[in-house]
Amino acid sequence: MLLLIPLFPLAGFVINASLGRRLTKSISGGLACAAMIASFAVSAFLVSGILGEHAAPLEYTVFEWIASGSLHVPFTLRLDHLSALMILVVTGIGSLIHIYSTGYMLEESDAEYARYFSYLNLFASFMLVLVLGANFPVMFVGWEGVGLCSYLLIGFWFRKQSAADAGKKAFIVNRVGDFGFVLGMLLIFATFGTLDFQQVATAASTRAVENGALGVLTIATLLLFLGATGKSAQIPLYVWLPDAMEGPTPVSALIHAATMVTAGVYMIGRNAVLFSHAPVTLSIVAAIGVATALMAGTIGLVQNDIKRVLAYSTVSQLGYMFLAMGVSAYAAGIFHLYTHAFFKALLFLGSGAVIHALGGEQDLRNMGGLKKYLPITYWTFLIGALAIAGVPLLSGFFSKDEILFRTFTANNPYRLLLWGIGMVTSLLTATYMFRLVFLTFHGERRVSAHASAHPEEEEPAAHGAHPAHGSDRGAHDHGHAPHDAPPSMAIPLIVLAIGSIFAGYVGVPHAVGGSNRIERFLEPSFEVSAATRSLEAGAPPAVEGGPVRPVAVQETHAADTEGGDHGSTEIQLMALSSGVAIAGIVIAMYFWLWNTAAADAMYRRMHGVYTLLLNKYYVDEVYDAAIVQPIKLLSTGGLWKGVDAGVIDGAVNGVGQTVRAASSVLRRLQTGSIRTYAASLFLGVALILGWYLLNAR
Repeated sequence: MLLLIPLFPLAGFVINASLGRRLTKSISGGLACAAMIASFAVSAFLVSGILGEHAAPLEYTVFEWIASGSLHVPFTLRLDHLSALMILVVTGIGSLIHIYSTGYMLEESDAEYARYFSYLNLFASFMLVLVLGANFPVMFVGWEGVGLCSYLLIGFWFRKQSAADAGKKAFIVNRVGDFGFVLGMLLIFATFGTLDFQQVATAASTRAVENGALGVLTIATLLLFLGATGKSAQIPLYVWLPDAMEGPTPVSALIHAATMVTAGVYMIGRNAVLFSHAPVTLSIVAAIGVATALMAGTIGLVQNDIKRVLAYSTVSQLGYMFLAMGVSAYAAGIFHLYTHAFFKALLFLGSGAVIHALGGEQDLRNMGGLKKYLPITYWTFLIGALAIAGVPLLSGFFSKDEILFRTFTANNPYRLLLWGIGMVTSLLTATYMFRLVFLTFHGERRVSAHASAHPEEEEPAAHGAHPAHGSDRGAHDHGHAPHDAPPSMAIPLIVLAIGSIFAGYVGVPHAVGGSNRIERFLEPSFEVSAATRSLEAGAPPAVEGGPVRPVAVQETHAADTEGGDHGSTEIQLMALSSGVAIAGIVIAMYFWLWNTAAADAMYRRMHGVYTLLLNKYYVDEVYDAAIVQPIKLLSTGGLWKGVDAGVIDGAVNGVGQTVRAASSVLRRLQTGSIRTYAASLFLGVALILGWYLLNAR
């Protein structure tokens, strides 16, 4: 049954891709949704079977894949507690996004509608292979597959140049990270002689921790982390994710909430034992994560495109997850991944409902006053904004507080600096999210008050109609007042809003009387005992002495103490983070609801900083000047004209010219004259006879 989980959406892809032109929208959309719901049902059934205290992971070998010398790689799927959580997120959130898409993409033609859902199903199938893979190569199949599907979905409206360029950008940037992933895999095999996650964890646990040394484990984990920075959009490979907004909004929700961008975080969690033996790598992971969180938070503060604000929010929240991984709080990082899936999917789908209601408008300066027109969208979006801001009693509060607490109590010399930057980022998150809420739903209705500052960021009107650039799509609103989402879009919003409220209650900390069940559920996946335990139920642990946690986890596990100093510290940090979240909301309320003139005055006073943030620190421009243009120049000036045209084409053309010259000489012998042929024959016979007569003497 493990194979059925990725097989159902794969079957949906095959049918829609091959027969989609002949199917109606209701059939193609219904088929794609049914495939995802079936996958979710099988996932839930299998996960229920491993929930017991002594239940063993499930494993199924589909076929023997690679066998060469000492390298044996079966195509094996494995379900343990970590992959169990991931498949529920992918199939559950993915099903809601598929259902939402049936209404959002309704204005596409039948063929385009089927093409969209075939890509969406394929995306989910590859992500399920990624999280269920029992070894690095199987994970890499899913890893590359989601990269391919991101290219197809981001560039879905390929007739629009900016969408085509964004798809190529995502594909190319991810290839840079994937190169590091491949090198890391090769080094791991050269070191341990295996690529199976359990066997690698077992072998790594017997090695000494590489404290302050650049050993083989440090190099291998750094290469793997390079792959993670590409997939999960961290510095320096984050630049593709904001441009991914060129795809349809449900695609943005799927990429940002349930699938691709979580792959890097999952990969580090899957190799927790390996990373815990490389403290240098963990310090780099934490530093890159917190720097990405802060930088993306400052950029999101001034963006005017509703989807780009959410995109930079995703980059920032992923930075939080990597911060958790870097301080060895693996369960906290996965916990935030889980809660983030609910409220980020909700926020993106809510933004899609706004865009749908406004005929394609995405500029916040052309919105406002939508609360009375879109009540369902407003209240669900507000819940998502409160959750991501970290307001108490909502899901984001519990997971974000857990990360900050684990950072504060981590065995890291820079823990207070990391924690402080995390708190500043939390303030920024609450501020820019409620700036988004107030500019979109509150105040007076603004129509075409400003020209879009970034027309290339806009989504095609009528979802794929490919309008001419510069068309005023926000002014007409379909010729009538904005309307709320239809049931196919509203129901997923409501379900996700409920999840955004209650999903965090599986991780209520000990300090406030909870048991942090999600941490206890996930912890076996980060221990050597889980990596060495026989897959047969009831078999004894293979590691003598019981579970062996990753080294860094052992050092920080004192933070789990129920009560005492750590308990009071956690309560104090909770109160502080709650105050920071509320302060961010109040700041947004002052500048963008109560006193908008103050916001305009602040922009004028800090024009240089505002311009810097609006242009995203000019990172894209630096990359273009330092990398893209030199490669183009080298290609056109040297590689193309010099090597390709001069050497390669010259050699091929030279061979052709030599053959032509030789054939022109030979052609002269073929005159077509019988007398010439007879004379040639006579001359040849005479020469042969003469040769023999001379030799006979």
